Amino acid sequence: MSPKVAIAQINSTVGDLSGNRERIAEFVRKAAALGADIVLTPELSLTGYPPEDLLLQHSFHSSTQLELDRLKNELADLDNVFVLVGHHLIKGGLCYNACSILVNGTIIGTYFKQELPNYTVFDEKRYFAPGNEPLVFKVKGVCFGIGICEDVWFPLPPQKARAAGADVMLVMNSSPYHMGKMHQRPVIVRQNVIGQGMSAIYANLVGGQDELVFDGCSFAMNTDGKVCVQLKQCEEDLEIVSFDNKQPVNGRMEEHPTVESEVYRALVLGVRDYVTKNGFPGVIIGLSGGVDSALVLAIAVDALGPEKVRAVMMPSPYTSDISQIDASDMAGRLKVAYDEIPISDCFSSFLSTLAPQFNKLPEDSTEENLQARIRGTLLMALSNKFGSIVLTTGNKSEMAVGYCTLYGDMAGGFAVIKDIYKTLVYRLCHYRNSISDVIPERMLTRAPTAELKPNQFDQDTLPPYEVLDTIVRMFMEENRSVGEIVKNGYNTTVVERIVRLMRINEYKRRQAPIGIRITPRGFGRDWRCPITSKYRD
Repeated sequence: MSPKVAIAQINSTVGDLSGNRERIAEFVRKAAALGADIVLTPELSLTGYPPEDLLLQHSFHSSTQLELDRLKNELADLDNVFVLVGHHLIKGGLCYNACSILVNGTIIGTYFKQELPNYTVFDEKRYFAPGNEPLVFKVKGVCFGIGICEDVWFPLPPQKARAAGADVMLVMNSSPYHMGKMHQRPVIVRQNVIGQGMSAIYANLVGGQDELVFDGCSFAMNTDGKVCVQLKQCEEDLEIVSFDNKQPVNGRMEEHPTVESEVYRALVLGVRDYVTKNGFPGVIIGLSGGVDSALVLAIAVDALGPEKVRAVMMPSPYTSDISQIDASDMAGRLKVAYDEIPISDCFSSFLSTLAPQFNKLPEDSTEENLQARIRGTLLMALSNKFGSIVLTTGNKSEMAVGYCTLYGDMAGGFAVIKDIYKTLVYRLCHYRNSISDVIPERMLTRAPTAELKPNQFDQDTLPPYEVLDTIVRMFMEENRSVGEIVKNGYNTTVVERIVRLMRINEYKRRQAPIGIRITPRGFGRDWRCPITSKYRD
């Protein structure tokens, strides 16, 4: 009789040790009821990923061990069900990223992760020591080896597992999302696991953790390199993988979403988990009548429901009638609480108060930023009074070049589209409207404008967003020099100006709220440029 392996695609919460234990147990019992012999959970499923400096607290170690013992005893009544649980373990004074095999109330073996990622958003070498030994076990005549995430991005750990007799590699993962990542993972598994003559079961974490989103998309792959089982994106999931002659059998295949769909789902998941896991009762959004705040509002409603979303329109003397009409229209379509708080009187009071200091100097961006800061103050006051978190609405294109106001539109707790280029903002809006028509068409067709002075348009001071976004992407994500970007057909003056703006606005980005990462490099934990720097290429 061939074994059955359950992929438990669980949404763990960092530090919620008892909650994670209960979630694991729930999935294990469901899997056992479906006939599973082995249940594979994600990397660090008991602690959540990444636990970061919680790993430096001694109490966290003892609490994790206590919950692991509780889980082992809680599942002792399940006869011969092998449960693979991710956790950290202190041994010999060193901390390891580990996987323990629980069966019949005992731990029959613990594997230590061998390859520790220390790039982009990862800094595992800060916390963990590497293991160097394989761990294999047999169930119903099939020999299973264990790998943890980065282990399969290199050939040596799979080679060791194969040499120890493994027919199948069970890989627990906490692999964070960025665009295209779901297509990249099978390629790596095909190269380093299937290339060793083993099949693979790949269980990935799902859920939002600060700026990271884990998208699930777990899968099984046979020795021909074919994905034969594919789980959902951005949802918890459970699937039983059957085997025939040591090969996973074809099973459920969830469709790969389009780029717009996968990004939108990731944003919805990131907002839902950040708000709910941190205990906020709801969110507040400054709705301008523009496309960025429209997208954030749609995401928030899809993530939390309209009853937890409040939209606030704050017209200034330069706000057009159509902006107010469209903002009200969209709030009505989504059935969210909607308020209008004019800021003209506040703006006049500030100008009057500052008049002696300004001493009849000509108006400039100071007056524009003042309006943004009044709005930021009002939103934060509402947040303070009602407990809801402010979602900011700035996109990656604006963040890159500083087209945003410190303590103004940057004021808030979570930056939903911080890693979304303006060109992608439009694509996501059209995608959302293809599901249901919630964003007024005029928001998508009118020229983008901050409406902070008469007849103002973004393109008065910025190159077309198609150009801006490409230059930012090449400089930031691909590490291209000014000269290399120019060789790709872009104007030297434009490129130099954009790169200069990116450099001089680093101090602003350091003070921005965290936001959801959806590109291979976002302005966050994997962007660490010095504020004070004289280097110019």
